[in-house]
Amino acid sequence: MSQTQYQQIGVSADPRPHVYDPVTQPEYFEGVRTRRMVAWLIDVVIVAFLTVLAFVALFFFGLLTLGLGWTLYLIFPAISTVIAVFYYGLCYTGPKSATLGMRSVDLEMRTWYGGPVYFLLGAVHAVLYWISVSVLTPAILLVALLNPRKRTLHDMLLGTIVVNDEQRALALRRPVITPPPVRA
Repeated sequence: MSQTQYQQIGVSADPRPHVYDPVTQPEYFEGVRTRRMVAWLIDVVIVAFLTVLAFVALFFFGLLTLGLGWTLYLIFPAISTVIAVFYYGLCYTGPKSATLGMRSVDLEMRTWYGGPVYFLLGAVHAVLYWISVSVLTPAILLVALLNPRKRTLHDMLLGTIVVNDEQRALALRRPVITPPPVRA
């Protein structure tokens, strides 16, 4: 295929610039770190609730199968991990590219070039977050404090960015003040 044929199908080898710039567009980054932590707490509660629901459902499944279904409790750690991965993957795939916690605080996740997040990227983002927190707990937060785009370590590795959604960014956008005309 020639270069023009690749461009016709949407494939390009040209490097894409970062869409969100903290210098020229500070409204996309204002308050992101704090609200991201609040969103994380909300998401932890939701995932815990879904896990408890699965635990209870498994109990009733065990009753229906005369105790045979309770053997699934042996792999319940894997089941709870699958629940969390699917929660993050499906939420990021939605139209807002955000988990329920992120939506509640007006955040969204995008790729570094501004595209929406897809299921696999959202699921891998969650897994990489858990791994990086387990191994490098303070480092991922320090990276976010020192980075002008407020990206964490796993955001950088995956090419994602968490920003204010368009409505919040529009509300935070500072109007350009023009000086009054000079009268002669």
